[in-house]
Amino acid sequence: MSEETDVYLCNKLRPAMERQDTTFRVCIPLKKRVAIALWKLATGSEYRSIGHLFGVSNTTVCRCVQDFCATAETLLVPELICSPDREKFAEMAAYTENRWGLPQCVGAIDGSHIPILAPQEYHCDYFNQKGWHSIILQGVVDGKGHFWNVFAGMSGSLHDARVLRLSSLWELASRGNYFPPCIGGVNAGYYILGDNAYPLQIWLLKPFPDTGRLTAEHVVYNKNICRARVVVENAFGRLKGRWRCLMKRNDCDVKLVKSMVLTCCALHNLCESHGEAYDDGWNAPAAAEPGVAVAQGAEEEGTDIREGLMRYLNT
Repeated sequence: MSEETDVYLCNKLRPAMERQDTTFRVCIPLKKRVAIALWKLATGSEYRSIGHLFGVSNTTVCRCVQDFCATAETLLVPELICSPDREKFAEMAAYTENRWGLPQCVGAIDGSHIPILAPQEYHCDYFNQKGWHSIILQGVVDGKGHFWNVFAGMSGSLHDARVLRLSSLWELASRGNYFPPCIGGVNAGYYILGDNAYPLQIWLLKPFPDTGRLTAEHVVYNKNICRARVVVENAFGRLKGRWRCLMKRNDCDVKLVKSMVLTCCALHNLCESHGEAYDDGWNAPAAAEPGVAVAQGAEEEGTDIREGLMRYLNT
């Protein structure tokens, strides 16, 4: 993170995080407190090693991380991860069509498992199909890989389709609040792309399942969808590569882990929008994400839209 971005971040968080010296104690400067929290998020190191590095106690490190994430959730997340308006939707759709040739597509959705220490309560709920405990991060990104909707904290045993239905995205999209039902007189609104774990909707399109009987038109459609959907996989890779606390088991309380995840998503957008350097060597190795079954049911609404897009891509 550049000095310029660090100063920007400190200024954003200053109203809630800055402390005043007292007669009995000199407070830790804001910039150092932010640096301690960023180091934790970027490395996932233990409190003890961070405390030794910065010359503070374990308790101070813990408090800095908690304060930073709580403040970021309040001040940073709503500003950096916000619902697009009509103008922004049009801008995102134009970018995606120009890059991948998909009309009216405004992004892609995926889920990722964040490793955690088994909670004392309901620990079985967090046990995923790969045999480890996790919470789920659901993210929607635009064509540039910036998150514009995130939902975190659901237990690792849940299916991606179930997580989607529990999120505000499902409610808002189903009511038409996110994706207008009609654009320019055409009976098709904006949509996002998902994999086969998600239910087909008029606002969420996915590939045709490969049953061994796909037509040439189906194959062309699937290739275009999968090529564009890679943007969300790359975004998760860059998110975890830059903020490595998301890659290895996080031993913090589940509530704090959720706060850290949301904070990291906001910081991802901040770094990406500020053009911060990213080394491809930071990329996380292909994680063994728990497998998910193909979503069943509730797929009637998007059939016509998917068929129409398939015809468009084959002309």
